Amino acid sequence: MPITGIYGPDDFANRPQSQTTSTPPAPAHTGPVLPRPSLEWTSEVERATAPLYERVKHVIPPIEWPLMAPTIHAINALKRARNAVILAHNYQAPEIFHGVADIGGDSLQLAVEATKVKADIIVQCGVHFMAETSKLLNPDKTVLIPDSRAGCSLAASITGADVRLLREKFPGVPVVAYVNTSAEVKAEVDICCTSSNAVQVVESLNAPSVIFLPDRYLATYVASKTDVKIIAWKGACEVHERFTGDELRAYRDADPSVQIIAHPECPPDVLAEADFTGSTAHMINWVRERRPRRLVMITECSMADNVRAELPDVEMLRPCNICPHMKRITLANILESLLTLGEEVTIDPALAERARRSVERMINLKN
Repeated sequence: MPITGIYGPDDFANRPQSQTTSTPPAPAHTGPVLPRPSLEWTSEVERATAPLYERVKHVIPPIEWPLMAPTIHAINALKRARNAVILAHNYQAPEIFHGVADIGGDSLQLAVEATKVKADIIVQCGVHFMAETSKLLNPDKTVLIPDSRAGCSLAASITGADVRLLREKFPGVPVVAYVNTSAEVKAEVDICCTSSNAVQVVESLNAPSVIFLPDRYLATYVASKTDVKIIAWKGACEVHERFTGDELRAYRDADPSVQIIAHPECPPDVLAEADFTGSTAHMINWVRERRPRRLVMITECSMADNVRAELPDVEMLRPCNICPHMKRITLANILESLLTLGEEVTIDPALAERARRSVERMINLKN
């Protein structure tokens, strides 16, 4: 079913000019600063990190490993000293995703795994809304993000005030928010979703119409898979919206045997050219099962690297769009975060209680 309407900031004449945004707090220190470790490439570091290099040798040249390995070695030691766990999104660079992460995955996987964490400290290697989600689900734990400037074009596209205006315009219509939103927005909606479960979440509400925000392209994809009328918001992912159908057709013209898989945050002309459309988790599972000879993954660059590290027999042709926000997270600032316990993510308790309900409702949704 086509989208029945799409709205944005310009469609509300009474939209507040001054908006409340989720401003990261100043770095907090909840424990002693640890001494800075040596970052020299030694025979001990080489031996200790050799199994890790085996994981990434197909995507990180051997000449680069001695520059990364000492920091990776130090981070893994600091995790034990701090009783910390590192969560990393699929869009993190291979040296992070395969080198220091304890748990990796897409937004839904990380949200679910965050509820099972036993460590005292969670270090979120992803963007700020992901760290907020981990904090919502672990209010009594210390949640750190190595760089609080790691934002998201989708999360920045909508505010809690915008959600309230949508509710005024469409009274009684339930609101679904993609997890790529701030805690402030999550506090105003009925339930969250990810690209993995968006259709399931929409249909779980048993409503004829649903407001779905903020990604216009994911909303379009969901509308094509359900009879529920979708009212969308004019947000978009700055990585996925840059891909084009013409780009994909050029790959097919060059090699008709190439397989193309795409994320549903891409525009419709891109999805029309793809052999498979799915969330990051679904895309990875598709590659594991099919093992195509040559593959184009229409999503963020590092995900292709991380998949190739696991499946080196799959040749990746990469139309590469990098997420500048994800790339704010580096080995250097992960190390700094564990040394100083900065930057800590905090959320107002009253807002957090409301936002937590929409996330937990998603997690507890039965298949």
